[in-house]
Amino acid sequence: MKKVAGQVLSVLLASCLLVLCHLGGAVAAAPDTPELARTAPYQAGVRTLTLVPPKGETPLPGGMARSRTLAVTLWYPAAPDARGHRAVYRGALPSMPPAPPARFSIAGDAIANAAPARGMWPLVILSHGYSNVPAAMSWLGEGLAARGYVVAAIDHDDPPITDLSKIGQLLLYRPLDIAFAARALRARAAQGGLDGADTRRVALLGYSMGGYGVLTAGGARLAPEGLALKMTPPGALASFQDGSATIANLRAIVAISPAGEAPVMNVWGTNGLEGVKAPLFLSVGDQDRTVGYCGSVARIFEQTRGTDRIMLVFANAGHGIGLGPTPADMRGSLWNYDWFEDPVWRRDRLLPIQLHFITAFLDRYVKGDVDRDAYLHPALVRSNDGTWNAPPGTPYDAPSPGGAGVTLWKGFARNHAIGMSLYGAAAGQADQPCGTK
Repeated sequence: MKKVAGQVLSVLLASCLLVLCHLGGAVAAAPDTPELARTAPYQAGVRTLTLVPPKGETPLPGGMARSRTLAVTLWYPAAPDARGHRAVYRGALPSMPPAPPARFSIAGDAIANAAPARGMWPLVILSHGYSNVPAAMSWLGEGLAARGYVVAAIDHDDPPITDLSKIGQLLLYRPLDIAFAARALRARAAQGGLDGADTRRVALLGYSMGGYGVLTAGGARLAPEGLALKMTPPGALASFQDGSATIANLRAIVAISPAGEAPVMNVWGTNGLEGVKAPLFLSVGDQDRTVGYCGSVARIFEQTRGTDRIMLVFANAGHGIGLGPTPADMRGSLWNYDWFEDPVWRRDRLLPIQLHFITAFLDRYVKGDVDRDAYLHPALVRSNDGTWNAPPGTPYDAPSPGGAGVTLWKGFARNHAIGMSLYGAAAGQADQPCGTK
């Protein structure tokens, strides 16, 4: 048990650098920001709520509660005339031992406790990474809320990444928390208390360890020989082993740099990923040294044959492809700095690209906007190979229109669709990105 835990820790220590991401408010629009991340129709609002399990719920083996009280950060489209102060997100991340946790603050763009806009908006349940907090993904929560989604980010209250004895607790609670939150949010929405969330249209979104959570809660079956079932009480995750656990009205899953595959965890075994039936979007860096690429995230793409799926790959990027610019509080040491930064990709380019594609994917599969297919299925897999013979007088920063005779990825400016690959496969279709050049 300790040996396995040590292996997991060695792979995931950087993965505690897994989910801190923000640009200091809504994603800043750099001049080369792709089309769907340039502007948004709404101002985001934000508030917090608490989800409490029903009394008398049967405990898990070992005396652990099947559901536990969860704090949730809720981002939503705000009313046009909403007034109030901008949110300030605060959090702490483990510093290099034996130093105490490093605290930081991030200036947000959302209006705290704003009145919600009129309308019904799809619900996105967001799961952060190991030892992180919802504030860590505020850039994406704000960005999606401003584009017409209610985003509920769970505070999983993980055990510290440095405590090897509690890794099983992390693997246990992640899918249980997500499933419980989906039930509790649906009940609250039915009572009219969820800022316009439409629980008939639900998506799951997770980063790193949150990716393990949303894939498992979203239908991937845990294997008896996998790490999750080996390190949790017998029967505690049975519903995620036999496929009986379901998220009602699940329309889509987004997993950024998801944990759970080989070489260490391998939680779903040989065929477990075929249980995913909701359309799936993956994004990953091909130099991810925390969860891996070939044989891990690429294998998730290959094995989720029960659904349509898309995978965005950033050339030379590592694990921190969802992490935001480093707050001033975190610039004092390389350890703290590495929570936020990728060594190659600049933040104000990478995060808008993520938002652009996640928006296109959710709009397509959750809202049913088929026009978004043009962003998700370019003519060429490699962005570097795209061309656009733009008519004379076309502004230099104009986004590519795609379509006939244009292979530059739709929504990207000339000379700025560089360093990416976008793979797509339909349900039942096999594809092996690591064998594709």
